[in-house]
Amino acid sequence: MPEVWIPSLLRSLSDGQEQVQVPGETIREVIENLEARFPGIKERVCEDGRMRPGLAVAIDGVVGSDGMRQRVAEESEVHFVTAISGGL
Repeated sequence: MPEVWIPSLLRSLSDGQEQVQVPGETIREVIENLEARFPGIKERVCEDGRMRPGLAVAIDGVVGSDGMRQRVAEESEVHFVTAISGGL
C-alpha cells in the first residue's frame, strides 16, 4: 500500500500520525481513502475536485503535472508539499 506522509499542519486530523498507509492507484483514490479514515483531510488538500492552489504532491520524490490523476504504485511514498514559486 502507498505510504502517505502527513504534513505537520494536517496531523491534528490524522491523530498525530506522521505517516500512514492507504490504498489507491491514483492521487484521487489515495485522498478519498485518507478522507474515509481521517475526515476533513480532503477539504484541506482539495478545492473544486483539484489540488488546492499552492499545494503539490510528490510521488517517490517527483512532483508531477497530472494532478489528481497521477499514478501511485503499491510501494510509493506520497508527500503533500507546499508549492514554491519565485524568481527574479
